[in-house]
Amino acid sequence: MNRLSRLLVAGCVAIGCAVAVWLQSGEAAATMPAPLPQSSSVQVAQLNSAEDTDFGRHFEDLDVEGSILIYDSANDRTYQHNPTRNQTAFLPASTFKILNSLISLENGVIADEIAILTWDGVTRKVPAWNRDLNMREAFKLSAYPFYQVLARRVGHERMQQGVTQAEYGNQTIGDEEDIDTFWLDGKLRTTPAEQIQFLRRFYQNDLPFSERTFSIVKDIMVVEQTPTYTIRAKSGWVGFDQPELSQVGWYVGYLEKGENVYFFATNIDIRNENDPRHRVELTRRCFEDLGLL
Repeated sequence: MNRLSRLLVAGCVAIGCAVAVWLQSGEAAATMPAPLPQSSSVQVAQLNSAEDTDFGRHFEDLDVEGSILIYDSANDRTYQHNPTRNQTAFLPASTFKILNSLISLENGVIADEIAILTWDGVTRKVPAWNRDLNMREAFKLSAYPFYQVLARRVGHERMQQGVTQAEYGNQTIGDEEDIDTFWLDGKLRTTPAEQIQFLRRFYQNDLPFSERTFSIVKDIMVVEQTPTYTIRAKSGWVGFDQPELSQVGWYVGYLEKGENVYFFATNIDIRNENDPRHRVELTRRCFEDLGLL
């Protein structure tokens, strides 16, 4: 494919249409993202991808198969590698903790980010999970047992309502018996492009949650804060502790710098012990290409 063709493909990806503290913790059917609702203040990205950015070389250097999507909101510009994969749906794994946190807080099943859930005494693969935790800790450690408890407390009806109102991915959480696993090995699927769509609405508080709920979740998402920029993000690992699933890694979030916000979704195949840390490495290399770090 020549350079012009690549640019045309890149620009047509629907963005508007439609590090981590514990990278070793964690946690596929193409779909087109649904359009943003007319009431949303998020604008549609146009065909204006950068002509001089080659993110693909970073994937080659690290021997990683995957994709990245970055949306520059101030300049309405999309940067990406592997546009086909950016329109392909995967289990969200622990990236769903962003929405799970919002729904749990809004429904009062946990009071705030420092309220403790008592460890159930079951020894799990990640030692840091085997203790009492609060939401701030559980989010950073990607402790899915903590979030399974929250999901059961929310219940199927309220969870489905929250997922539907947020227009998250294919909005399919399965039956009541799937309430604490649907984002790990169930029917919920989302594309990198849909992750960006959700994150943009989340950033603008354009979802049916209170200001307090948004504030708490945005705070626990901070992974790096410097005098010049802040990164809020969540990693995910499809198939962590589940070898029967295709191993896929996520790193999604946004970088705030000055008056601008850059939303990102990195998605890779996890094939060896080095790949999990490449989720953050790839993202940072691409941000460096854009002069942001």
